Amino acid sequence: MKKNYCIVRTDRAGVFFGIVKKNNTSSVVMNDVRKIFYWDGAAAVEQIATDGINDSGSKVTITIPEMEIASPIQIIPCTEKAIENLKNCKEWKM
Repeated sequence: MKKNYCIVRTDRAGVFFGIVKKNNTSSVVMNDVRKIFYWDGAAAVEQIATDGINDSGSKVTITIPEMEIASPIQIIPCTEKAIENLKNCKEWKM
C-alpha cells in the first residue's frame, strides 16, 4: 500500500479518497483528499478500493490538502491499481 491511501465511507457526507492521517470513531483526518461524488464502473466502495472507477462516467472533486470528515463507517485501504486510477481521474467542478 502506498502511504495510507484509503476509501472512507461516511454516515452522511459521502465517499472520500485520500491519505488517512488519523482516525477515531467520530472522525477521520485525511490529506490529499477527493470526494467521489458519483461513480461508474464499481459495484460498491470495496471495489473502488480494489479496482478504481471509470473516469468517463464518474464525478470526483478537486483535491483538498487536508480535511476532517465526521462519522466514518468504512475505511478501506486502496490497492496500487486503485490509487493510480483515482489520483488520475479528471476533476469534476463547475
